[in-house]
Formats: sequence, C-alpha cells, structure tokens
Amino acid sequence: MYSSQTAGRRFGSIVSKASFLACAWSAAAIAAPPPMAMPAGQNFHVGPGGCGQEIIQGLAHSTNVLGSMCGLRPFLGQYGISLGLTETSELLGNATGGTHQGFDYEGLTTLVLQMDTQRAFGWYGGTLNVSGLQIHGRNLSADNLQTLQTASGIEADRGTRLWELWYQQNFGRQDRLDIKVGQQSLDQEFMVSQNALLFVNTMFGWPMLPSADLPGGGPAYPLSALGARLRARPSDAWTILAGVYNGSPVTNTAGDPQQQNAHGTSFPLHGGTLAILEAQYAYPTLGTMLLADEPEPLARVYKFGLWYDSENFADQEFDNTGMSLANPASSGIPQEHRGDWAVYAVADQMIWQSSIESDRTVSVFIRPMWTPLADRNQIDFSVNAGLTIHEPFEHRDDDTFGLGMGYAHVSSHLVALDRTQGYPAQHGETFVEATYQYQATPWLQLQPDLQYVFHPGAGITTTKRVNNELVLGLRTNIVF
Repeated sequence: MYSSQTAGRRFGSIVSKASFLACAWSAAAIAAPPPMAMPAGQNFHVGPGGCGQEIIQGLAHSTNVLGSMCGLRPFLGQYGISLGLTETSELLGNATGGTHQGFDYEGLTTLVLQMDTQRAFGWYGGTLNVSGLQIHGRNLSADNLQTLQTASGIEADRGTRLWELWYQQNFGRQDRLDIKVGQQSLDQEFMVSQNALLFVNTMFGWPMLPSADLPGGGPAYPLSALGARLRARPSDAWTILAGVYNGSPVTNTAGDPQQQNAHGTSFPLHGGTLAILEAQYAYPTLGTMLLADEPEPLARVYKFGLWYDSENFADQEFDNTGMSLANPASSGIPQEHRGDWAVYAVADQMIWQSSIESDRTVSVFIRPMWTPLADRNQIDFSVNAGLTIHEPFEHRDDDTFGLGMGYAHVSSHLVALDRTQGYPAQHGETFVEATYQYQATPWLQLQPDLQYVFHPGAGITTTKRVNNELVLGLRTNIVF
C-alpha cells in the first residue's frame, strides 16, 4: 500500500521575496502612527461575573460560544486583529470490512489570527495571517480501513503545529491584484470545489492524486510550504491564480512527513519547485444585468489548472539499472525521474433554485485530475463528484444534504510490479458518501455521515484481502 505522505527538498528563490516584504512591513510600522490607545478604564474584562453571564447569553444568541471573549475580541479589533477558534470532533467507525471493526474518536482545534494592516497602522491592503492546529484522537483509516482515500479530512498525526504563516498585499482600490508570501497550505485556494467541502472524506478537500504523488503529500493539511501566490482578476468573471512553492513540505524523504516536520516550523528552503496555475470562471457576477422578465441565472464556477513539481520521483516498476524491482537480482534502488505534472478541472453548477425560497437549491460538482506519467506515480487518475441540496427541508435554511463519490486509479506500472511479484494486482478504489449537516445552533453543527468503500486499498492484501467497508460516523463543528 502506498504512503500518501512522502518527503522532499525546498527551493531558495522565495527568500528574496520574503525579505522584500519583511522590509516593507518594517518600513510601514516605522512610518505609520502607533495604534490608537484604548480609552481610559476600558480593557477586555467585562466585570465580576460578566464573562459567565455573557457566555450563557451567547449560547442562545451568539454565532460563537465565547461571544466577545470577555471583551478580548473588540479589544483586538481596535488593533485590526481578528481571532477565530473552532473545534471539529468526530466519532467514526467501520461496521464491516477493514482489518478489524471498531470506532475511533478524532478531533481538531484550529486557531486563526489575522491582522488588517490598514486598521493596525494605516498600511492599505495588507493582511497578516497566523494559524495553528491541535490534533488529537486516533486515525481510523490507519487503524482499521487501510484505504487510499482516507475517511476523514481531519485525520492526521497527533500534535500541536503551526499551519500557515503568510502576508498578503492587495494592490489598487478594486482589489484586482494581490500577492501572498509565506507558509501556505494549497488546499485553501487551489483545486477547491465549494460544494465538495460539505463532505467528511479527505478527498473532497485535497484530491487523491496529489495526496499520493506529490512529495510529502503536497503542501496541504496538516502541512504547508513556503512560497508565493499571485491572484489577478482581469474581469469580474475571471480569476487567475499562480503559485510557486517549495517542491515538498518537508526535507527528509524517509518516513512520515508529519513527523519529519512535527511542529510545522522547520521551513526548509532547498530542493525543487512546485508551480501551479489555475484559471477560474464564475457566473453570474456582481452587477450582472438582467431583463425585467428574465429569471435569475443559476450560479456556476468552472476551474482549470495544472501543476508541475521539479523534484526527483522514484520509478514504480524499475530500478536504477533498468531491471524490475521485483527481480531478486535488482539493486532495490528505484530509477529516478526528474519532474512530475498533472492537469485538473473543477465544476460547481447549481441546477435548481426554488422560486419561493431562494436559499433552497440543488447543485452538482465534479473534479477530475489526471497525469500521463504512470511510471513515477502511484495514482494516475482520480475524480470526485456529487450533489448537494441546501435547505432540503423548508425553514431549515442552514442545513445541507450531500451525496458524493470518489475514485482513484492505480498506475499501470505499479500494477505491473504487483503482478511480477506475484501479488494480487491493485486497480482502483471507489467510495460513496451520504452526509447531512444540521445547524443545531448558530455556533454548533451536527453532521451524521455514512461512507461505503469498494475494494479498499485498490484491492490491497494484508494477511487476507480487505473486504468492502461500511463507515458510520458523527461530526460536530463548534465555533468558539
């Protein structure tokens, strides 16, 4: 079975860009006046007993559990700083199949701090972002399932780690152009299907193909990589994203990449380059003109992209002498190939909207990804698709139901190696998922979930073939 997290090296060209922004930041801090002081006697405490009463009231009316955090949030807001704290917890288990049956608890606490530089010290268009993760619990996919397409998007090694650390600068009052530099997780901007984000399975976020093929699994949760991203909006309908990042989120190619960079603070700056380009088309746009009797158009977003990584990639079938890795006389050292690339597309399309309640909608999505380089990749094709129904029941404005699927195809060279070694050949793995996101309160979501996996591990065999799996679970999302 493949490891979806491998490792690699970084490039050094970002250093000059990061240094430039650091200088600009320092200059702005020196030139601008200091933040306005709080009025005398005002602080982030609301008085004896006030915090408890505020929280009790917030449980019924606020969009977050802790409300103003005893005045901390408005205090930070005067300095242009916003604070977000969320907890995602879930209990997932396989009722059938897998290496054995059972349930695991897993949880993720996410802290995000952002500074608006204009409010902080008068520097227009700047945003500084710092986010951290606290990952707890166990990993059902590793413990029981042995699947390629892991069951939960929050599954990761336990630990506390820095996630993203970046500065973004907008140019022009219409925000047609912005640049982001620093430690970034690509799954926050690239290859994203908004409708797919409802689902629990990992592959509705960061797709299967880059998870398996990019060094270290690519710069995606819970990892990130140093780099620079340019975003341009030549028109209201079109957006262009272009990014250049280190070729791998970790330095060492051996072992678990999350352990190689256990706290997210290693910041390697050598190795190859990961370049990615994505074009996005959205309709309708703000200000779209309609005739008086013309129905409102159904929303749609289409994206087309490609990525290239200049790292070295190991051959899936042959060693460095051209002999099959299955041959007893083989050196055991895979042949290396320079560079890897893939293309992808994303389509989000609303197909129905209620004429009575505009929030009631039905949308579909699909996201295929393909690479022709089967000799150096474990997965050469993957696809996600599905349907979402927003407000499936009247007056449940914030509820969403989803039905989706994912498929991953094992490369022909890896299949050939399996056959040469006398193992049952891996081919493909498919899963389907049904989920319902219930908005219990403004700050709490409950999400029962069901997944069924066909050919776990693409037909991988341990002591015996892993049978199809029925995975049941419940996720909660709490906003503090």
